[in-house]
Amino acid sequence: MTLPQTPSFRLEGKRALVTGASSGIGLAAGVALAQAGAHVVLVARGRQALDAVTAEMTAAGLSAQSLQLDITDIAATEAAVQSHGPFDVLVNSAGLARHSPALETTPEVYDAVMDVNVRAAYFLTRNVAKGLIAAGRSGSLINLSSQMGHVGGVDRSVYCATKHALEGMTKAMAIEWGAKGIRVNTLCPTFISTPLAEQTLAIPERRAWIESMIKLGRVGEIEDLMGPVVFLASDASALMTGTSLLIDGGWTAD
Repeated sequence: MTLPQTPSFRLEGKRALVTGASSGIGLAAGVALAQAGAHVVLVARGRQALDAVTAEMTAAGLSAQSLQLDITDIAATEAAVQSHGPFDVLVNSAGLARHSPALETTPEVYDAVMDVNVRAAYFLTRNVAKGLIAAGRSGSLINLSSQMGHVGGVDRSVYCATKHALEGMTKAMAIEWGAKGIRVNTLCPTFISTPLAEQTLAIPERRAWIESMIKLGRVGEIEDLMGPVVFLASDASALMTGTSLLIDGGWTAD
């Protein structure tokens, strides 16, 4: 009898592009992929924080470089992907959240959130896939969605709209590129202790409600996303595409 072998979670020889990489989930994703053996190109708008993260990672013996880039600049992003790619792995973690009651949403807020969470994500994912197809390579493209891509949330009409759109986009791209060996999935966390969630979590009654909705009884930490990111990036998830990996502590279970 020949025993089956667990597919590798290792990423040696892989090049990964991680956006929103100077803090929060993006930072955790970049570190996780580098620890698994990938060379990681870290992308963010702010140079200082990005360079500090890159320096700390390289000092720890990880393979990383920084790339200052605003992904809402579609032409600049396409040029950067062409110049630094092709990328075997994408983790699109850049995101924007501006919460307000739906009746108070302004067109400016709507456009700003849509621009980052949908438009920039769409063209970034497309450009990375374009590079892989031109090189005849397979890959794993991961879009950071949210549990809010599967449910609704108070004061989150625009944010939920962007994440539901991201889920649909991901499924369609997965269907289109599956025959080329390019997998496209979403990672859907619950509330995670990051600068993005800080404003909400600082309100005691709102935090209490959030913790009551999370069946495991706690807000997530960025470390909770590191294993799932490596899983989706690696051969361990080779038959997964067009789907969502929910890291929500059971929020969407009922």
